Amino acid sequence: MGKKQKRAEAETEAETVENDKPENELDLTNGDSYKKKRRGRMRNKERNESDKEAKEIPTVSIAVSGSIINNAQSLELATRLAGQIARAATIFRIDEVVVFDNKSSSEKEDPTYLRKALFPKHNNLRFVGMLPPLDAPHHLRKHEWAPFREGVTLNEKLPNSGETLVDVGLSRSVVVNQALEPGIRVTVAMGTNRNLDGDSPRQDCPYRGGYDHLIGTSEHGLIINSSELSLPTFRHLLIGFGGLAGLEENIEEDSNLKGKDVREVFDSYLNTCLRQGSRTIRTEVEAILISLQYFQEPISRAMQRVQH
Repeated sequence: MGKKQKRAEAETEAETVENDKPENELDLTNGDSYKKKRRGRMRNKERNESDKEAKEIPTVSIAVSGSIINNAQSLELATRLAGQIARAATIFRIDEVVVFDNKSSSEKEDPTYLRKALFPKHNNLRFVGMLPPLDAPHHLRKHEWAPFREGVTLNEKLPNSGETLVDVGLSRSVVVNQALEPGIRVTVAMGTNRNLDGDSPRQDCPYRGGYDHLIGTSEHGLIINSSELSLPTFRHLLIGFGGLAGLEENIEEDSNLKGKDVREVFDSYLNTCLRQGSRTIRTEVEAILISLQYFQEPISRAMQRVQH
């Protein structure tokens, strides 16, 4: 009995060893598989983090009114103007240029409406139109209302023979209750009502979540030195430049934004050209270059905070 019992115990022990062997082998196999899966998950995690990091690189966009092209006197100058904007965007590493549509103030308004009507063309002055306008403060813009405006009488007939149409440089002619000969310069007392329409920059954005910080530029904006300007960290920054009449008029003409102050539309509203000598800084050749240089250091500081 003792021999049989020892033999049975030995056989049982052998079976246990044999049963343990494949289990251990299975553990090793599963262990290798787990390690491979873990390494794969780590690589995927690293790849996802890398992709996420790449997607979160901040971008800087500029929005420009399409109406500034209408300020060019020829197709050649318009082409050069567009090239200047593209050149500026490239120099300052702008990620996106948004061209928003608005009714150009030059469609109906002509700053030289008095000159064209009252002074004949002269061969010696045929290239004067290529010069940038002085835009002095007393040269009223299309949307600027004043107690009086200078105008020229038109040849259009009205039902009432005792009235005359006068071009005063607005989007539509005004009527005066006098019968006057056409082509006469007159001073017209103005009212206060106006009916304007048009578009302004939208927040249409190709980036998920849209632009998270909007900056408007204007001579009426906040005056602060570039070295003192602190921008918040951002994912997608948009810097807006107005049309011929400025961002204020773009906002005022937008039916969706009527009644809103321009400072409600933009997170920051800044004057990027301090102590300017001319009343107007031209968007295409001056405002964009001046402003993008102004924002260089503030943008760089904000991006450094994101990277760290």
